[in-house]
Amino acid sequence: MPFEEDSAERLGTDRKTMPGTNPLSILMVVPTLQAGAADVGVIDLVRILVSAGHRAIVVSSGGRLQPQLVAAGGEFIFADMASKNPLRILRNASLLRGLIHKHGCDVMHAHGRAPAWSAFAAARMTGTPFLTSWYKGFREQNFFKRLYNGVMARGDRIIAVSDQIAELINERYGTPWDRIAVIPASIDAERFDPAAISSDRIDAVRRAWGVSRDQKVILVVGRMIRRKGHHVVVRAVNRLKEMGLKDCVCVFVGEDQQRTRYTGELWDLVLATNTADVIRMAGPMDDLPAAFATATVAVSAATQPEGMQRAILEAQSMGRPVVVSDLGAGPEVVLAPPAVPEDRMTGLRFSSGDDSALAAALIRLFSLPEPAQRAIGARGREWVASHFDAPSVVEPTLRLYAELAAAKKAP
Repeated sequence: MPFEEDSAERLGTDRKTMPGTNPLSILMVVPTLQAGAADVGVIDLVRILVSAGHRAIVVSSGGRLQPQLVAAGGEFIFADMASKNPLRILRNASLLRGLIHKHGCDVMHAHGRAPAWSAFAAARMTGTPFLTSWYKGFREQNFFKRLYNGVMARGDRIIAVSDQIAELINERYGTPWDRIAVIPASIDAERFDPAAISSDRIDAVRRAWGVSRDQKVILVVGRMIRRKGHHVVVRAVNRLKEMGLKDCVCVFVGEDQQRTRYTGELWDLVLATNTADVIRMAGPMDDLPAAFATATVAVSAATQPEGMQRAILEAQSMGRPVVVSDLGAGPEVVLAPPAVPEDRMTGLRFSSGDDSALAAALIRLFSLPEPAQRAIGARGREWVASHFDAPSVVEPTLRLYAELAAAKKAP
């Protein structure tokens, strides 16, 4: 495992920039580069910055997305940014301060609480603008958790991925609205295009899951952690089975980080509800577009505010109806009754934690004729293409970086 200071030394300082640009150097910190919203969000930001002729330096513990970061033109430095150990956080702050000086970084951008504490300290020591990104709502069970989470509200500017998260930040911390910028995720409409998925790719996914062509697939994409609400889905699937729905399989696609006992508890629930024959835990997948193409419906049963789940946007881009909890996605992500009439809906919404309501929503969706289900999916793809395309995200992102950098350079 490389030592972080050595990694920093190997970084080059010269970089070609696009003509007519004022190149910036952005230092980003993220706990890991696995598959979380922050991890993927950093990769997207690297692409935006490098394409505009800027420099993106990412400090992280790394992970399976690291090759994508490098391929996008980002520069990677290893450091244990996932650690909550106070001594490690202090050491990381010293490392970041050195990187700011060494590479003339214009903005410090934090994508997670543990690295944000190091980034906040380094930014204040060097007078560098401090930016944070909120991808979800953090639970605040007690005073210490609130204190720990609070660093994400200390940014000179704060990016919220949805109106729902922006409202949460304002309500919890009294953060002025002029410090909060709502910039949603962007979805690669070419990659997540149902017309681009071959039948061979879909067949390969069905074989991997052990699902036949005549079975409906309820797809849940997301890490195996409690706040994603997999246990709510298991109970809902049990209700469907008790109602006699036999042509239905539920597939969980996502990483098990093995940090908690949740996956074991989930298997206990599966065994207790006798749903092992209709539940699949597939682990992470590289071909997510084919996974969505195989699905009948994509579900998010989140039990705490999720902001803007990329998986739900990707499912809609793939023309799939979605069913989400009221904490899983806001009205700007999924068009659902009663907020919109049924002829405009892209999915259905249910009360968080209510497995009977989730089961009812799934029954309602499955009972629709296939043309009606396809129409819902088509509206979802159109909605994502018109509101979450890359150009609509690039311009406000680059403008925000430029404003912060200019504030640093002002007398």
